[in-house]
Amino acid sequence: MWKTINQQISQAIHYDFKHTHKRQLQNTSTDKLFHLSDGKHNYLVKIAQKNELERFEAQAQGLKQLTQNSVFMVPDCITTGANIEYAFIVLEWLTLDDLPHTHWSTMGEHLAMLHQKHQQAMFGFDTDNYLSSTLQPNQWHKKWDVFFAEERIGWQLQLLAEKNIVLADSEQLINQVKEQLHSHHILPSLLHGDFWRGNLGFVNNIPTLFDPACYYGDREVDIAMSELYAPLPEEFYSAYNQHYPLAQGYEQRKLVYQLYPILNNANIYAGHYLNQAKEHVDKLLNY
Repeated sequence: MWKTINQQISQAIHYDFKHTHKRQLQNTSTDKLFHLSDGKHNYLVKIAQKNELERFEAQAQGLKQLTQNSVFMVPDCITTGANIEYAFIVLEWLTLDDLPHTHWSTMGEHLAMLHQKHQQAMFGFDTDNYLSSTLQPNQWHKKWDVFFAEERIGWQLQLLAEKNIVLADSEQLINQVKEQLHSHHILPSLLHGDFWRGNLGFVNNIPTLFDPACYYGDREVDIAMSELYAPLPEEFYSAYNQHYPLAQGYEQRKLVYQLYPILNNANIYAGHYLNQAKEHVDKLLNY
């Protein structure tokens, strides 16, 4: 496998790359992460089972979209590929600054600038991609309430149902989501899609994003996700609102938007996340 990776890196950078250093990194996902170097070039390599190649290719596409449409520092995808057993993605190596950090207001400004671009008329994305390890359907829709209710909440409920887990009447919950969002008229923004502390940082004080789940949707989705488990410092939110104030009613819509990552965690990890999902669903249905 490492011979294949060295060969593909060499083809991508037009240089005969042969690693002299390989170190496995700690992480919480099922992917295996490695720091690969020849003393001159440094890369982050993610490895998974061969059937995960599509997920890595989708990640590469998301990184490219963020690079083209934002001023964030985004790691370049060097190459993706697979051998008979494993799939891999090779990314530019970025050394993150130590936290806590003092440039959270810049992070907020950068995200507001990304969200202020409204170059897409519909909601969705050219291809399906992944939220963590879960397939994320992105069929184009003209109406945001329909997109989020069906492509996000309805999809997650279907995945749970396939595991014989029923948190509520699916049709009732989907209709409730549509009703909550129906009068919220917005223009599509390119979203990071998995915007939380684990997927962002700073490199020499410059905000950076990685591991995206991009699509065109309501910018409030990124903000709501950032507030769910480990809210960012207040400077981030103040700067974002200064550059692109959130619309009235965000606090109510936040409940709807946070249901998606909660359901996704319930699908992946089960356990106490199922209890959290059930409580959140009940709160929405009784709102």
